[in-house]
Amino acid sequence: MLTSSRALLPIGIFDSGVGGLSVLRQLLHLLPHEDMVYLADTAWSPYGERSSAEIEQRSLQITRYLIAQHHIKALVVACNTATAHAVQTLRQTWPELPLIGIEPALKPATQISRTGHIGIMATRATVQSAKFQQLLHTWRGTCQVQVQACNGLALAIENALDGQTNPDGETVQSLCQRYIDAMRPFAQVSAEESTPTSDAAEKASEKAPKSACAANQTQPAGIDTLVLGCTHYPFAAHTIKQLVGKHVQLIEPGEPVARHTRRLLEQAQLLRNGPHMAQLTLLATARPQRLAQAAHIWLGLPQAKAQAAEVLIEQHYTT
Repeated sequence: MLTSSRALLPIGIFDSGVGGLSVLRQLLHLLPHEDMVYLADTAWSPYGERSSAEIEQRSLQITRYLIAQHHIKALVVACNTATAHAVQTLRQTWPELPLIGIEPALKPATQISRTGHIGIMATRATVQSAKFQQLLHTWRGTCQVQVQACNGLALAIENALDGQTNPDGETVQSLCQRYIDAMRPFAQVSAEESTPTSDAAEKASEKAPKSACAANQTQPAGIDTLVLGCTHYPFAAHTIKQLVGKHVQLIEPGEPVARHTRRLLEQAQLLRNGPHMAQLTLLATARPQRLAQAAHIWLGLPQAKAQAAEVLIEQHYTT
C-alpha cells in the first residue's frame, strides 16, 4: 500500500511542560515509525494556575505554530488542563485536523474498581472546568468519586528535575503526602481481589457504563482506584504508590491516548506504513535543557536534545 504524502508528516504533541512526556512515551511505543514533534510550553507552565481564557488563547497559538512551522498531520493535546479548556475551540478552528485530547480516565476506573470508591488527582484548573464537571456528572452516579485539586504538584515535579535524578524530590513528596492524606481512607484488600488483569480491564472499559462500580457499592469502603488526572503525575507514581499502598491501582492517561491516536490515524488513512527511522523533535518555549534532561531521565534518551521555540501570543502564523 502506498503511503500518502500527508501521512509522512509528523504528529504534534504539546503540554504546558515536561509532563506530557508520559504520553509521548506511550506514543513512541505504539507508533514507532511516526515522526513526532513535542512542544513543552515551559515559558507558560503551569497551565493549572492560569485562567480559562489564557489557556484557550495559548493553545490556539501553539497549534498555529505547530501547523505552520512543522506541518503536523495530527495533534495530541497531552495536557489535561488544556484539553478541558481549549480542545473544543481547537476542533472548531481546525475541523480537518485529527485532534486527540486527554481527560482523567474515569470511565476505565469505574470498570476496574472493586470497592466502588475512586479518587482523582488533578490540577485546580482541570477540576474547575466545565468539561471535567460534565465528565464527573456522567460517572458520579455509578461510583463514589473523590476529587482532589493538587495545587503546585505539577510545577514541583518540573522543578525537581533541577539537581535531581528523579522527580520524587522533597517538595513533591510533601505535596503528595498532603493531598493523599486529604483523600483517605484507601482500600485495604488483597491485590488479587482489587486489581483485575490488564486484559480484563481493557475489555471492561469498552463495555456499557454503569456496571462494575454500581455492583460493588456494598464492598469494603476506601479508594481502591486512583486516577492520575495530570500528565505530570505519572512521573511521581513511585511516591504516590508508596503513600496509598499496594492495594490501590493507579490509572495513567498515556496508553489510552496512544491507542486512540493510532485509531484516528488509521481512520484518516494517515498512518505511516513500513519501516522508517522515526525522528523526534523536542521543543521548549523556555529552558530547553530541562526538557532534554527530562527526556533523558524519563524516556531513556541519553542523546536527547531540545531546541528553543518562540511562540508569541501577539505573533500570527500563516496556516
